[in-house]
Amino acid sequence: MSFRKVLVASVAAGLMLAAAGASAAPIFGFTPEHADRQQALEAKFDQALSGEEMKGWLETLSSEPNHVGSPHDKANAELMLAKFKSWGWDARIETFDILYPTPIAEKLELLGPHPFTAALHETPVEGDRTSVQADRALPPYVAYQGDGDVTADIVYVNYGMPEDYKALEHLGISVKGKIVLARYGAGWRGLKPQLAEEHGAVGCLIFSDPADDGYATDDVWPKGGQRPPQGVQRGSVEKMMIYAGDPLTPGVGATKDAKRLTRETATTILHIPALPISYADAQPFLAAMGGPLAPRNFRGALPITYRTGGVGAASAHLLVKSDWSLKPIYDVIAVMKGKEFPDQWVIRGNHHDGWVFGATDPLSGNVVLMEEAKAIGALARTGWRPKRTLVYASWDAEEPGLIGSTEWAEAHAAELQKKAVAYVNSDSNERGFLGAEGSHSLQSLVNQVARDVTDPETGATVATRRRARAQVEGSRPGAREEAKAEAEIAAKGGEMPLAPLGSGSDYSAFIQHLGIASINLGYGGEGEMGGVYHSLYDSYDHYLRYGDPDFRYEVALAQTAGRVMLRLADADVPPMRLAPVSGAVSRYLKEVKQLVEKARTDDARFVALSQSNAFALSDDPTHPTHPPAAETPVEPLDFSAMDAAAERLARATTAFDTAYAAAVGHLSRAQAAALEPVMSGLEQALTAPEGLPGRPWFHHMVYAPGMLTGYGAKTLPGIREAIESRRWAEAQAYIAVVARTLDGYSSRLEQTTTTLAAK
Repeated sequence: MSFRKVLVASVAAGLMLAAAGASAAPIFGFTPEHADRQQALEAKFDQALSGEEMKGWLETLSSEPNHVGSPHDKANAELMLAKFKSWGWDARIETFDILYPTPIAEKLELLGPHPFTAALHETPVEGDRTSVQADRALPPYVAYQGDGDVTADIVYVNYGMPEDYKALEHLGISVKGKIVLARYGAGWRGLKPQLAEEHGAVGCLIFSDPADDGYATDDVWPKGGQRPPQGVQRGSVEKMMIYAGDPLTPGVGATKDAKRLTRETATTILHIPALPISYADAQPFLAAMGGPLAPRNFRGALPITYRTGGVGAASAHLLVKSDWSLKPIYDVIAVMKGKEFPDQWVIRGNHHDGWVFGATDPLSGNVVLMEEAKAIGALARTGWRPKRTLVYASWDAEEPGLIGSTEWAEAHAAELQKKAVAYVNSDSNERGFLGAEGSHSLQSLVNQVARDVTDPETGATVATRRRARAQVEGSRPGAREEAKAEAEIAAKGGEMPLAPLGSGSDYSAFIQHLGIASINLGYGGEGEMGGVYHSLYDSYDHYLRYGDPDFRYEVALAQTAGRVMLRLADADVPPMRLAPVSGAVSRYLKEVKQLVEKARTDDARFVALSQSNAFALSDDPTHPTHPPAAETPVEPLDFSAMDAAAERLARATTAFDTAYAAAVGHLSRAQAAALEPVMSGLEQALTAPEGLPGRPWFHHMVYAPGMLTGYGAKTLPGIREAIESRRWAEAQAYIAVVARTLDGYSSRLEQTTTTLAAK
């Protein structure tokens, strides 16, 4: 899991509020008396955590192939169910039936004078005990590609991103009717076959170049942690930026009696065949290619001359055939009912399915979730009960498309929108720094928790170490402006901002579809697990050497996520502060305005270059290229509605935070009960019923995965992506939609502030 950082620019006023709140209550949302009791509770929680216990669970859970539909995936769900029950939770398994394709036949052949048949197989590695089970695992594949049997010339498209197709177009190379060969990186894997299909390709191959996660980065497994020559990155290519979950049941849970689309009408399934391959298999294809020399940024670390290929250069035969049947998945749900607010839920999730063994992704995070649940169960045996209901969930089928969490969220949508206070997610975990993404209303909570957890390697607090890293990163030569600004916040002791949530893990249905405040937490940056990502070699033995050998960061994540859960569950008022929300919106608005100005500048530069004949004069006459095409001209946009909405939001959040902090400890039980649903439903006020353009499943108007980033977040996505694609009418329309949404949020805050002031 990579954790994206983002700066909240307008943070100064919010920091003063946080300081004021902290002087009145040591923990945000608690009275001083209750804060002391809470800290004592958290100390008992810490004492119940065991790295050795998590180590044993990780070895068991990752001992056999763990993909959707495998016997071990179900066995793991049943094991966790028994554990939750033994710890005192009311636990059950909820089953859904999903469309999940698995390989029946795969073949890839290089044709011509130097024929070659790709292995499409990962071999055992000395010292990796589970790697001998390769024959029990599914072969390397990508889920939700299209089946097919095609023969065509090959074109190398670098990372297969939009800018790469522009570079090929400049060289006069088309991929229409071809099989494209793309390398992993620079964007989400699902975009590679999707963009290939949109450009007319008939097939797509994706390989891991050693420049990105192989021998060019460090020694390969087993000598080092990086991807060996035969290693293959599996993954999903479902169009999750359209909607997440089961492709056949968008918007509803995939129960046995659910109304389903057909495979042909499901808009998230690709049509062309695609396969992931190793760099050992990719090299003969790349070496056989003729055509123009690949642009410098296309060249990787294989010992060959990288060329683009094209007509007659190299031809391949690609066959992919899958079993497209429905398969059961198993969500493990454990509940501990709240004693004061049983209808207010705090939800914690991680997933338990992997592409093969999944030791790092996801089980390093799943055993942490289990350890938290065990420790909370121990607290309950002493007589403590949470004020709000705790729900712990281990999801199935996250890897193929966030399916287990999405189907559960869709099946329980009305109840969740009424009762859920927050959703707290994790995924993979390893040595390093705390990464935190999420709803900005929970930013202050995460910052306070980070100050209360000790980094196991340095003895400093997690917050101090995170702040130090931000300052160092911001001071490096060539640092991005965002990194420099974040370094300045860190140097001044301000709150470290949360990054916005895109996609790539199980929070998506909660925040972006249902509008439930969400956080994603995990440690990383020092482990060496990226080289075995989604491969046979993501094993217990690899994690023990290169992930978190002493399991100290496993304990640190349990302490971090556990504190977030306990504070959300037991706070006198839900521990939310809203100044960071208005600060983030103001920054995002500034960014989208800058996009328009940049587009105008780019247009003026293009006109000047065209008029001066610069493109032709700068060309090599012996290797002529095509000049770039002109973009759709910039049209004027009126941001006045957004400006007014952002200003109103800043006033409303400031007034609300002041009134809310003052209300802690002074509300009657009836007043507190009346406030609970208001606070838990706040994030929903940032959603719009019409959703985003072309993808109405995504309702959140502040955060969404990008259509051309996949996992990466787009902020103010309805406006931003329209500007980036130069759809000016759409941009203007969504300026109105987002402004209306923000005004609705502000109105709700203003009404609540008035109520609090009159208590």
